[in-house]
Amino acid sequence: MSKSRFSFRLGGFSLVEVLTAVVLLGILSFIAMPNIVRMKSDSEVNLAVARAEAVNMAIASLVQAQGRTAAVTAWTNASNTTGRYALLKPYLAFAPNAFDDYMPGSYAIVLPTSIANLAKVDLYSPPGVTADNANRIVY
Repeated sequence: MSKSRFSFRLGGFSLVEVLTAVVLLGILSFIAMPNIVRMKSDSEVNLAVARAEAVNMAIASLVQAQGRTAAVTAWTNASNTTGRYALLKPYLAFAPNAFDDYMPGSYAIVLPTSIANLAKVDLYSPPGVTADNANRIVY
């Protein structure tokens, strides 16, 4: 038996079979990649909303634990975001040391200047995430 001089085998597979498998994997990854990117983006938005809600709950817990008058006074005396985050940190699970590290990606939370009347915090997305580029996320 003589082998053809054009016969090439890789571990029991011919070159045509290997190339077919590579092409099929390429096509599948081409189809799946946009879905994977969209799922990552959706998960970042969901994490940002969940963390904004956690901050809302932490503010409510602060008011409940300290009483409205004491909490409003402490909040007003903490004149910047760092001081206000220090007030909220005991009420946030797994809170990092810096408030900027709390949000995923370039999402941002703007803490209210007063907590006399409880309201949701403002949540902003990075530029280009929302279709209308109005970076505020309504949740």
